[in-house]
Amino acid sequence: MLKWLWLSVLVVAMDQASKQVIAASMSLYDSLAVVPFLRLTYVHNSGAAFSLLSDAGGWQRWLFAGLAIVIGGGIGIWLGRLEKRQKLLAVSLALILGGAVGNLIDRLMYGYVIDFIDVYYRSWHWPAFNVADTAISIGVVLMLLDSLLDARREEERAD
Repeated sequence: MLKWLWLSVLVVAMDQASKQVIAASMSLYDSLAVVPFLRLTYVHNSGAAFSLLSDAGGWQRWLFAGLAIVIGGGIGIWLGRLEKRQKLLAVSLALILGGAVGNLIDRLMYGYVIDFIDVYYRSWHWPAFNVADTAISIGVVLMLLDSLLDARREEERAD
């Protein structure tokens, strides 16, 4: 099922292109309203999801980069071992892999990840994220859906 790697490459390309546009057209912490609940806000995230360990002093860059490489390799192997019928799982893994590689590139090049999507309601803001994070989140949701559908198929076979 390595034929799904094109999706990973597409995610990386879209992620990197969007980050380059933001970095070239906005100053750090600039914010631009798009719709009433969405802003483009240029920030650097030296931590992991939701800025976890962002103030740890720099060592986290290498920890998160190493984890991304190991997990990405594992996902690549998993993807290569899937059966043809496991299309939804293949798509989910390809999205997760593309997102992980997109953020890994930032982490290795800059020491932080460029985030810019700011979703909010009144004064409450979700932590800023990017295209790679979106692909990872969609991939995880699709993986859960695949697992639920797989469990349902197993129940139907057992009956």
